[in-house]
Amino acid sequence: MIDFGILAALLLAALLLFTLAKSFVIVPQSENYVVERLGRYSRTLKAGVHILVPFVESVRQKVSVIERQLSNLNQDAITTDNVVIQCVIAVFFRVQYPERTVYRIKNIEGAVSTTVAGIVRSEIGRIDLDAVQSNRAALNSAIKDQLADATADWGITVTRAEVLDVNLDAGTREAMMQQLNAERARRASVTQAEGLKRSIELKADATLYEAKKVAEARRITAEADAFATATVAKAISEHGTEALEFEIRKRQVETMAKLGKGENSRLIMLPTELADAFGDAAKLFKKG
Repeated sequence: MIDFGILAALLLAALLLFTLAKSFVIVPQSENYVVERLGRYSRTLKAGVHILVPFVESVRQKVSVIERQLSNLNQDAITTDNVVIQCVIAVFFRVQYPERTVYRIKNIEGAVSTTVAGIVRSEIGRIDLDAVQSNRAALNSAIKDQLADATADWGITVTRAEVLDVNLDAGTREAMMQQLNAERARRASVTQAEGLKRSIELKADATLYEAKKVAEARRITAEADAFATATVAKAISEHGTEALEFEIRKRQVETMAKLGKGENSRLIMLPTELADAFGDAAKLFKKG
């Protein structure tokens, strides 16, 4: 025969254990628990041990607070210069307010993906293809800022939004390649023209330098001739005709010396006056 007293005690003990089990909740570090009281939001439990009111409070949803990444999004967009491109976008976010994520949005990842698509189309539609290629950092920053504003009510924080790649159709790539080749040819022509210009400038500088040096040499020669003339004139004024005769004889000797050095010179006939000139020059040296 069953003892109803013992059975009742066992049932009461089981109910007590079940109640205690429901009263204590251990929340792991990577999650937050959203708790409801009689069907309404009560509080959000962080990591650690918590006590719930049995049969009154219950865990509505366990929300991961680890940073997560959406699957890479492929989004078509049109730039201001009417180029159709396909962007590959990566988005990372973290749930900061789990209660908002639970009660304000049903599919958080799908909502973020849809929002990213609209923002990317809008931002790329404001710039041309060159800006998309060269100023990727500014584009990423603009997408992240707009995405953060749009998702603030969903209780998430966008930690990163980046355009990973930009793909073009074959026709656009061919046109860009032709433009690139034309730009390279233009730069080569400019470089060649600048080199030719520099060469002409250097030649002109060299010609000017040579002319200056020739003029300077002529000036020095003229000054030397003037000095020699002045010296002769002074000698004439001091010594009379003897100095003049000496200068004439010296010039005659120098002239004959030059003639003797010629390649075709074999025999030189000296006039008797020139021999007398040597004697007279010697006498003048002795007088001096």
